[in-house]
Amino acid sequence: MTKPINLFEYEALAKQKLSSMAWAYYSSGSLDEATLKDNRSAYERYRLFPRVLINVQKRNSNTLILGQSLSIPVLIAPMAFQCLAHPDGEIATAKSAQKAGIGMILSTLSTKSIEDVASIDPLRWFQLYIHKDRELTKALVKRAEKAGYSALCLTVDTPLLGRREADVKNKFVLPKDLELANLRRLQNLKIPQTENESGLFAYFQQQIDPALSWDDLTWLKQITNLPILLKGILRPDDAITAVQHGINGIIVSNHGGRQLDGAIAALDALPDIVRAVGDKVDILMDGGIRRGTDIFKALALGAKAVLVGRPILWGLSVDGEAGASHVLELLTNELDLAMALSGCPKISDIESSHLKASTF
Repeated sequence: MTKPINLFEYEALAKQKLSSMAWAYYSSGSLDEATLKDNRSAYERYRLFPRVLINVQKRNSNTLILGQSLSIPVLIAPMAFQCLAHPDGEIATAKSAQKAGIGMILSTLSTKSIEDVASIDPLRWFQLYIHKDRELTKALVKRAEKAGYSALCLTVDTPLLGRREADVKNKFVLPKDLELANLRRLQNLKIPQTENESGLFAYFQQQIDPALSWDDLTWLKQITNLPILLKGILRPDDAITAVQHGINGIIVSNHGGRQLDGAIAALDALPDIVRAVGDKVDILMDGGIRRGTDIFKALALGAKAVLVGRPILWGLSVDGEAGASHVLELLTNELDLAMALSGCPKISDIESSHLKASTF
């Protein structure tokens, strides 16, 4: 097979490889998918403004996030049910992250366990949903600590699950041979089968706590010494409150357009949050990254790093670990080229002056 030459080609091939239910689950957004689409179009609202006659013969894309080194400012976003894409699922993803020298965030709803993924050694963070059962939540945190995960990524934008109509139509449920690897060991929790709804929607109604508040953040800090990042912040006032609660990092995110449809694009939310708290904590963002130039634009607007999600799934679907690794290789090469052509030999050289708002 001729290798795809960009992430869009991987996406087209993945659609052919995946079951219709898996494709719909991975690719869709909520309701009319306005935010899903805007996450991509936001990058077109900026044009690059390169400097010339800068010595870029030697380039270095290394960066530090929470004091941890990455070869490029990218982490793999937390994504549930990766074994829908390939039997090796999160294990293959972890291996691709290790090979690329970047970080991976493991989802609470992963199909490989905390411990199994810990056998691979990239930078590892654990994404946490706070369940109604606080003892179950605490057990997940302690397992992540014991397994050597170096930060917790608390998702805060899902008091209820967004209405993803593709999943409703498909009555989404995991195939019988897949399981919630982290939760089955604790309480044998499963994605339920339902008559007229997505099984994932039903799971969130049953298990995830819609009463989550800032007080629960205080509780979480009391049970762990791991650094905590909040994922799902779009407002600067929420970012300020997070810093006041001792949070170590913020991930600007609208959940890939899968929660509140019509919400602001993550890239558009980023500058105000950077202005509000960018000198106090590391700020990351996700949503719509498909090119190295997208990464460059997010860094120019103040992000310390970005999270890449769906393209990793497309790579897994097409060619397992090798496909995910190639997706990261493509992004790495494109970012390096963007840095060279913009006059930025190192990541710290990328700044807002390298962008112009588009007039198109």
